[in-house]
Amino acid sequence: GAQLMESGGGSVQAGGSLKLSCVVSREPSNYRTISLAWFRQAPGKEREGVASLYSDDGDGKTFYADSVKGRFTISQDESKKTLYLQMNNLKPEDTAMYYCAAEPGWVGGAIRSNLYRSWGQGTQVTVSS
Repeated sequence: GAQLMESGGGSVQAGGSLKLSCVVSREPSNYRTISLAWFRQAPGKEREGVASLYSDDGDGKTFYADSVKGRFTISQDESKKTLYLQMNNLKPEDTAMYYCAAEPGWVGGAIRSNLYRSWGQGTQVTVSS
C-alpha cells in the first residue's frame, strides 16, 4: 500500500495560517485513481475527517467538514505525489494532530477514517488564542 509522510505542522496564533504537506510514496500502480484525505485528532477526542480529494483525469472532487469550510483548502500536486492542506484563519479549536490518509479508488464523499487503510504518522498543529 501507500506510505505517507506529513510535514508542515507548528504553533501559530489564532488567525494565522499553516500549510501541511503529505508525500505519498509506494503508491498504488495507478496513482491518479486514489482518494486522499486529511484527518485530525485532539487529545481525548475521536479522529475527525477534515477534507478529502479524489482526482481521476477529470474534474477533481473535494469535500470538507463544516467546521473548516471557507478556511481550509485541500489540493494536490500530482507530479510531486504530494497532498496539501492550506489552513487559514486558524482557531484554537483547530489544535490537533493532523494525519493524511490514502485509499485506492473512490471511497465516496464521506470523510470517514474507516474508509482509508494507509495513514501517515501525523503532524502537530497548535493554535493559541
